[in-house]
Amino acid sequence: MANKITDKQKIWFYAMPVVSVLQYYGVSENGLDSDKIKKQREIHGWNEIPEAEKISWLKTLFKQFKSLLVVILIVAAVISYVAGHVIDMYVILAVVVINAALGFVQEMKAEQAVSALKKMIVQKARVVREGKESVIPSRELVPGDIIILEEGESIPADARIIESKNLQVTEASLTGESVPESKNNETLPESTPLADQKNMLFKSTFVSGGYAKAVVCGTGLDTALGEIAETLSKIKRAQTNFQKKTNRLGRQMALLAVLSAVVLFTVGYISGNYELNELLLVSIAALVSVIPEGLPVVLSVVLAIGSYRMSKRNAIIRDITSVETLGAVTTIITDKTGTLTQNKLTVKKVFHYGDEPIDVSGEGWLPAGNFSRHKKIMEPNAEPALTQLLKIAAFSNNASIKHNKITDVYELAGDPTEGALLVLAAKAGVKFSSSEKLRKLDDLPFNSKLKMRASLIEISGEKFLFVIGAPENILENSTFVSSNTGEITLGNSTRNEIRDMMNSWSNEAMRVIGLAYKKLPDAVEKIEEDLIKELVFSGLTGMIDPPRPNTKEAVLQCKNAGIRIIMATGDHINTAVAIAKKVGILEESNDDDLSALNEQQLLHLDEREFDAVISSVSVFARLTPKTKLRIAERLQAMGELVAMTGDGVNDAPALKKADIGVAMGIMGTDVAREASQVVLADDNFATIVNAIEEGRIVFSNARKTSFFLVTTNFAEITTLISLVAMGLPMALTATQILWLNLITDGLCDKPLAAERGHKDLLKEKPVRQNEKILNKSILPFLFMMAGIMTVLSLLVYFWFIDVSLEKARTAVFIVMAFSQLFNLYNMRSLKKSIFEIGFFSNKYINIAIVISVIVQIIIIEVPFFQHIFSFEFISVPEFLTLIVLSSTVLWTGELFKFIKYRVAN
Repeated sequence: MANKITDKQKIWFYAMPVVSVLQYYGVSENGLDSDKIKKQREIHGWNEIPEAEKISWLKTLFKQFKSLLVVILIVAAVISYVAGHVIDMYVILAVVVINAALGFVQEMKAEQAVSALKKMIVQKARVVREGKESVIPSRELVPGDIIILEEGESIPADARIIESKNLQVTEASLTGESVPESKNNETLPESTPLADQKNMLFKSTFVSGGYAKAVVCGTGLDTALGEIAETLSKIKRAQTNFQKKTNRLGRQMALLAVLSAVVLFTVGYISGNYELNELLLVSIAALVSVIPEGLPVVLSVVLAIGSYRMSKRNAIIRDITSVETLGAVTTIITDKTGTLTQNKLTVKKVFHYGDEPIDVSGEGWLPAGNFSRHKKIMEPNAEPALTQLLKIAAFSNNASIKHNKITDVYELAGDPTEGALLVLAAKAGVKFSSSEKLRKLDDLPFNSKLKMRASLIEISGEKFLFVIGAPENILENSTFVSSNTGEITLGNSTRNEIRDMMNSWSNEAMRVIGLAYKKLPDAVEKIEEDLIKELVFSGLTGMIDPPRPNTKEAVLQCKNAGIRIIMATGDHINTAVAIAKKVGILEESNDDDLSALNEQQLLHLDEREFDAVISSVSVFARLTPKTKLRIAERLQAMGELVAMTGDGVNDAPALKKADIGVAMGIMGTDVAREASQVVLADDNFATIVNAIEEGRIVFSNARKTSFFLVTTNFAEITTLISLVAMGLPMALTATQILWLNLITDGLCDKPLAAERGHKDLLKEKPVRQNEKILNKSILPFLFMMAGIMTVLSLLVYFWFIDVSLEKARTAVFIVMAFSQLFNLYNMRSLKKSIFEIGFFSNKYINIAIVISVIVQIIIIEVPFFQHIFSFEFISVPEFLTLIVLSSTVLWTGELFKFIKYRVAN
């Protein structure tokens, strides 16, 4: 009787003989009958992973209104309405709507881009039911079903192998192992980890060679893939770092606004120079004016620009608020296969007896590269022994390489090992082309027992057996060895020399393949196992899954930026260490035993020891998804801001748990992409460094624009309070304040949000996770700029107050407006001089300043606008004098930067 499978029961299937598994489900190799299928479906449901609930466009829209800053603006709009400032209310609400629209459009675009990257999943399965073979939708499979699989087919459910022939399965997306695994039906111990379960097949992996018949023992959420999906559903996405910071900024702004209004009201009330009604209205107006209405919009613009720039650099942002968080990342946990490496086996070394090893250039499936010995390029066909080896590589092969003209990429069909050998031969111009002089008569696919594959080839009427496989097995079955001078007897010293080469390459984490041949009698028509002996050993090839281009440079940039790189992979530890050294995660000279650990070693550690190890060790191998997740959680608990990069199903839990999940867009699985916040459209690890740089630019621009907006508002309230304390009329009317805040600031803050980095951000340490957008480090500059604006405003106020209040207010307005325009140049960099970064390196700022100046002149000098804003005519000499006074802000800022960042250092 079939039961619902529990975690405890799942270990039975690979630890049980095939007969026992079939008995468990009450099924024979003829398959289930209709009654049992019905019962199984009632228990287990459909064979599908429930899709994560898609966020509707309505929820995405409402999400834009959750920011504390937006809530504060809505409250300010209500206060404006109650106080009778209806125009102010409409302007503030317009700002809220614009802010929401920017975030909504960006996030919807990102989701559309991710959807476009999705691949089709398994749709059909071959199944035996009631003694008949048929093809059904894979979602209809139930535990106990007998399925049949052949080369190139995706595996539709978890299954226990009943029988197989030369079965090879690629499980890179689940285990991280890039090389296909040989599978069989032998019973295993209960302690066997998932990556070593050779008698099991797993949903969403695929058959790269051979044949299998298997009994389904896990469907839907009861699969290895389903366990990961279920784990993901239990992981709640925390607030992004930027959301926390903007909410903190909102609280700061709210506190400043309330305190300013209270101080203004208190000072005015104590002075006794104002009617209570008038004082209350002025205080409410001040409360509204202190809040920078344009701040939420400009922060959204900063994020939108950052998202756009990242998309141009192949990083698609699924959550707009995640843009800044990238810049604060302190640790990147990265998978190896398909992330740091290309997931394309490449032959890098060739050896035949009697000569030194040959280096082979080129990577991936592109059939182009050079053969060299001692760094001197050689002609491969000039050496008979090498030519023979290349023929074996090309002819004993069922893989094919095709050039996709649309994507301009070379693609593999078949086994990756055979593909690597095929490309090796093609680099030397050796290709198999069936003809009367060259025919493949028979083929023996890779046999896991023999650990070899063989082909019967007829060349110009002569028959040869070409054999490829595990080098130790090839060597054991060889009697002779090929050299440039002919075939010689394979003695013990020669065997030892070949073994030394095998061991040397294996220690470099190369996958070593042996090649051999044998001339056969004309009567042989079929390959029999007893033919594979007394071979002529042809040579060795050493292949690796090469690192992606620019990965080493990207890792170095991360280290210089204060970011730690951790490799967490399901692959073997020697391979992991070798790749880690190649890409710079580990130093080449690092032979410390504690430079890398596997999961079994981690499981023996208590929590304190575990934390100590993950704080110092940078390479972890043979990891299961749960341990990857645990590493991410413990690093976060230690205060690290963690980014997780990967492409496989096995990466998904940590992708979701990490502060930033970064998935591969091309090779990545749907599960990985759905769990991430960032998707790399080009699958290039180096793109993450570009994204981190843009993330730092985003935080820098968010800080600068916030600082820019707050400075004027702070100067305004300080001026108001100062004059109220002296019992004098207000320096600006409500309309003038609103214009100053929304038009002058609003026109200039957007170009500031578009400021590019100044090539120094990746040389700095990551921004602290809890660092505020407005913090103590910038307060001296803020107080200095606001103080200068306040002093200048009071100075010109008293200069013109004897003429008229309107002229005094006009002068104050000009000084405030132009001081902020000059301050815009200060804000382009909080450390570098404007003369260093260049006045014209951000054209949008200059355009905004020119427009602002023209608009200010028009509203001040044109009578119609003078009347609307209660301005009074200012002569040209007076105007120029006020502009010169306003420039004090720029020169003071330049002097401050020079003293603090040049003289002090």
